[in-house]
Amino acid sequence: MLNDLLRFDVKDCSWCRAFTTGTPPAPRYHHSAVVYGSSMFVFGGYTGDIYSNSNLKNKNDLFEYKFATGQWTEWKTEGRLPVARSAHGATVYSDKLWIFAGYDGNARLNDMWTIGLQDRELTCWEEIEQSGEIPPSCCNFPVAVCKDKMFVFSGQSGAKITNNLFQFEFKEKIWTRIPTEHLLRGSPPPPQRRYGHTMVAFDRHLYVFGGAADNTLPNELHCYDVDSQTWEVIQPSPDSEVSCAEVAERVSAPEEAPSLPSEERGLKKSRDVFGLDFSITTVKQPPTADSELPSGRLFHAAAVISDAMYIFGGTVDNNIRSGEMYRFQFSCYPKCTLHEDYGRLWENRQFSDLEFVLGEKEERVQGHTAIVTARCKWLKKKIIQARERLKQHRLLDGYWVRQGMSCGGAKPLLEVPIREAEAQPFEVLMQFLYTDKIKYPRKGHVQDVLLIMDVYKLALNFKLSRLEQLCLQYIEASVDLQNVLIVCENANKLQLDQLKEHCLNFVVKESHFNQVIMMKEFEHLSSSLIVEIVRRKQQPPVRTHSDQPLDIGTSLIQDMKAYLEGAGTEFCDIILLLDGHPRPAHKAILAARSSYFEAMFRSFMPEDGQVNISIGEMVPSKQAFESMLRYIYYGEVNMPPEDSLYLFAAPYYYGFSNNRLQAYCKQNLEMNVTVENVLQILEAADKTQALDMKRHCLHIIVHQFTKVSKLPNLRSLSQLLLLDIIESLANHISDKQCAELGSDI
Repeated sequence: MLNDLLRFDVKDCSWCRAFTTGTPPAPRYHHSAVVYGSSMFVFGGYTGDIYSNSNLKNKNDLFEYKFATGQWTEWKTEGRLPVARSAHGATVYSDKLWIFAGYDGNARLNDMWTIGLQDRELTCWEEIEQSGEIPPSCCNFPVAVCKDKMFVFSGQSGAKITNNLFQFEFKEKIWTRIPTEHLLRGSPPPPQRRYGHTMVAFDRHLYVFGGAADNTLPNELHCYDVDSQTWEVIQPSPDSEVSCAEVAERVSAPEEAPSLPSEERGLKKSRDVFGLDFSITTVKQPPTADSELPSGRLFHAAAVISDAMYIFGGTVDNNIRSGEMYRFQFSCYPKCTLHEDYGRLWENRQFSDLEFVLGEKEERVQGHTAIVTARCKWLKKKIIQARERLKQHRLLDGYWVRQGMSCGGAKPLLEVPIREAEAQPFEVLMQFLYTDKIKYPRKGHVQDVLLIMDVYKLALNFKLSRLEQLCLQYIEASVDLQNVLIVCENANKLQLDQLKEHCLNFVVKESHFNQVIMMKEFEHLSSSLIVEIVRRKQQPPVRTHSDQPLDIGTSLIQDMKAYLEGAGTEFCDIILLLDGHPRPAHKAILAARSSYFEAMFRSFMPEDGQVNISIGEMVPSKQAFESMLRYIYYGEVNMPPEDSLYLFAAPYYYGFSNNRLQAYCKQNLEMNVTVENVLQILEAADKTQALDMKRHCLHIIVHQFTKVSKLPNLRSLSQLLLLDIIESLANHISDKQCAELGSDI
């Protein structure tokens, strides 16, 4: 065990011993260290002589190290103290140190303690009374704070070890298990259960790396989006596509690299330090040979500095201790707000142009033709039939136009009867169409499970495969001993065979059967269902596994992409004019994504239904305009660099939800100006008066003129731009070169 303190300079990639005064903490491991203000606080850990097996014990002492002075100070407080522990979780929030769980030498813990860090003389430890779904007692796990919540993922918890992610609300002091039922089969699952891993927070994401997972040392980097509650495995880009990051490089460690104790027999020492930048990308391609990933490891350290994560040390294969350092460059792009923008459109019903009349009660639910016809072919057919009958001015049973007015316009609402649906499950279905997800009700609550069963029935009827899977996963995860008979009977009634099978198999399990048949609800089952249960118990069916790939349907992004590319042509209700050229579009989609269009359509809707397109006083190119439409309709940000120059100011002018598009435009321009496209970008820079980019392009042209001069589109440049190029070349040519040119003449 050690108690030295080393410092790593992230700019110079250099190690040195930190200056210290005072009495440092005793040598230890599995302690915690957090930074608050200009100090580091170390709590607990395991001390003693591990080789002579003497004086071994856990600690509950708290030390402060002041970075400015190098002073170590032990905090001694009055009152109750946390149980001495090691392998616990620690973090800082609201000027306090928070300690959770760990190992006390005899058992794992799941208690929580906090202490204020502002005034050592006035503070004391306080045990937190936790509520909700408290994680099981555990140790060797990480904690991270993101969006005013503390997150705990996996860890060593004996037979109860899981890969659950828990969040703790600091204000209410309530724990919640993050559900995974909403994750579609085929989508990235949560990481395997593990211990000895790290987890850090950056922006709205949690990043999990390493650890021991069922006797393996995985080295994937898992990313959890706190907003969308989804996991993904991050793949590094090849060097040729690295964005906002340097090319991977390996550097040598200086003399003061962290030493590994020589008495650790059989352990190799490594004094290499690696500096490695990865760009965050959703491209699911394998790393190339040029990318150097950290090997799998456990009990390493991870820290976020500025916009990068650093991984140091750990135990790698064959119980070798590592002294390597890796750097992971985070992406700083704002999140995609596509789903939230369409979700707000559904919630406020602004610009609704149709109204569904549902079930025998004829309850009414408004919606938007553009979204509904893009997402559901079954409903699209119903809407087309209603429109056709309206055009023919024939009043048929169930199809008419209500004399009421739509929100934000004078056009009447088109009424479309859906006799197969009731309002409540249909609204859940509509929410899915707009957002690609559903708000899950209380897990296991009978009435809520029955509601999702009705939604599942609609999804089957309307052929919405993606919604089918979401509902099925929620229901199957919600079935328990208290509700299984009710769910089974309802599945039988609604002819939901797959769900009924799941319930029957649940009932006849050895651990469930006796409890289920003793319930009062069992006595009230239909006789046919009782017979099925008895027969299933006596002779379970042979399970068959299908090799057919699971159809999870199309996503919101895929559907809106197809809609823009032609599938939505017949439903266009606005004309966008670009330099006099018409481009049909959809009013509700434009309004959902742009506050500029939303205000225009609400208050200043042109009578002829035509809108001139510009970005300030500049009219974008046709290609750039199509790139902007792709962003509006389905969040696409990939575009040629010259388009990025036109669209750099678009987020402000059109009032997009955030500056995600601008961030991508900036990165695109910085990374992708080449000899092949420099003339196109020069033209765009000149047209948009982006003087810095124009000077950058002229600089490239001058220094690569031999290659640029052979480009065919050089001849198509305007006379003024050609003069700019000649002037730049003249300024670049030295007096000596001018003299040589003169002598040639």
